[in-house]
Amino acid sequence: MRILDAFGPDTPALQVSQIATRAKLPLSTASRMVDELIDHGLLRRDAHRHVRIGVRLWELGQRASPTLGLREAALPFMEDLHAVTGHHVQIGVLQNDEVLFIERLSARSSVINFTRIAGRLSLHASSSGLVLLAHAGRTLQERILNSPMERFTDATITTEAALRSELARIRHDGYAFCPGYLHPDATGVAAPVRDSRNRVIAALSVVVPNDDAARSHIPALLAAARGTHRLLVGPSAEQPKLDDHEQ
Repeated sequence: MRILDAFGPDTPALQVSQIATRAKLPLSTASRMVDELIDHGLLRRDAHRHVRIGVRLWELGQRASPTLGLREAALPFMEDLHAVTGHHVQIGVLQNDEVLFIERLSARSSVINFTRIAGRLSLHASSSGLVLLAHAGRTLQERILNSPMERFTDATITTEAALRSELARIRHDGYAFCPGYLHPDATGVAAPVRDSRNRVIAALSVVVPNDDAARSHIPALLAAARGTHRLLVGPSAEQPKLDDHEQ
């Protein structure tokens, strides 16, 4: 697991020596274990002899994914939303103290966006994270409220009082509107996705230019979130079963 954890969104390809350092293993041990994982298809070597995650690991992960039903339900509405906005559309779930993005649609001409599939962002600074935090349990909320908050831009929320106010506003309005929180040129807008018991299990969001038209995307986003909810609670839909700490 330490070897597999060495790979991240920004480090998809590593040398064996880098893996050994990140996994805190002797080079000889790391080299032997990497070879075994390659033999099983869980890792692979590319044309430059760098090690990457193997297709077999992706295949196994897809079979076991607790968010598979959620992604399948959300994707048709994400595609419609992407066609309307012409910018990034993504869906994320709560994973420990971060938001984990499980699907994303984008285009080359879209505004700048820091998210990617299987990537994570801070709860206090992203629209999806704020939606999830606003509806999370009190223990998680207090932990984030009383922890240092990284500043990404001048608009990023970094104080307990401001974050409490923001979370209350999100619960009242039913969505998060975050102009310039992560990047001055981008506005994140997110809405909660609920399950059959009305629990917020995900956040559907768009990332659009930070301009006067940003708010115009809110109705379409809310409609897509409601559509995902209806499909999730339908008789043929499989409910995503998330761990307690993820809800």
